[in-house]
Amino acid sequence: MNVRRLIPATALAGAVALGLVSLSACAGISDAADGGNGGKLDVVASFYPMQYLAEQIGGGHVAVETLTKPGVEPHDLELKPKQIGALGEADVILYLKGIQPAVDEAIAQAGVKNTVDAATLTKLEAHGTSTGHDHGHGEEGHEHADEHGAEEGHEGHDHGSEAGADPHVWLDPVKYAEVAKGVGSAFEKADPDHAADYKKNTDALVKKLGDLDTEFETGLKNTATRTFITTHSAFGYLAERYHLDQEGISGLDPESEPSPARMKELQEVAAKDKVSTIFFETLASDKTAKTLAGDTGLKTDVLDPLEGITDKSRGGDYIEVMRSNLTALKKALGAK
Repeated sequence: MNVRRLIPATALAGAVALGLVSLSACAGISDAADGGNGGKLDVVASFYPMQYLAEQIGGGHVAVETLTKPGVEPHDLELKPKQIGALGEADVILYLKGIQPAVDEAIAQAGVKNTVDAATLTKLEAHGTSTGHDHGHGEEGHEHADEHGAEEGHEGHDHGSEAGADPHVWLDPVKYAEVAKGVGSAFEKADPDHAADYKKNTDALVKKLGDLDTEFETGLKNTATRTFITTHSAFGYLAERYHLDQEGISGLDPESEPSPARMKELQEVAAKDKVSTIFFETLASDKTAKTLAGDTGLKTDVLDPLEGITDKSRGGDYIEVMRSNLTALKKALGAK
């Protein structure tokens, strides 16, 4: 990130003019630019999975701004000076350390009292390009992954700042629910007058995520293969939760290029494990996926890591897109 100084609070109006996404209480955000916000809690979310939590839990009591515009690949986000200035005016900042280095740095500078790092609200694990049921099932699989993380120096809450710790917790509905509970508690603390509503909204969201978990567990219980290949190794937690094998073409960075040896290995995996589909995502290039699919005679489809919602997304919010992901996985894996 090129900008390393805080901009005066008056930059908030400019930040709004830049078109920062606000999916709740647009009028409230305009009021904030004039020095007030109608009593609403000003929440800045780093990218879509944090925005969704803020909106679902905050309801009508919050005004949410999102630093990452729809269609922008979050890993590559560079903040504008006015966005950095606006951070200092927030009542609550909600982010996930390790996903967006520029955001991590700017938030550290902002010094906002109620700054919530979602990575501290659940336990992160170390995942590579290959993750899944070969590491064990159920709790055993998670314990094994935790042991692996400890061996690499990522035990406990040494999160995204440590190389190898996988920050993509929102793609596991169970872990995402754990994060939601922590966000709810943070909102209650920041705005105690509406604590009862935040608690009610959190409970409702946790129930929705629990229902989603059941849908995945049931839908993926019996399949012809347990292996899926995807360009971006974002689905390690999901793979472990539902006893699948994720084979990532690239690592945790969706823009990294695989080696010829890795491409050859994936061709062998596809043949051995009867893989039918190579998945790509909406916010990154599909070139590598189509190359591998062409070399292996396989189909391609979208598996959305939900780092942002765009017109290309299969659904308008987190729950809808996750259900679309489930449909795509069931088809690719030959669910019975």
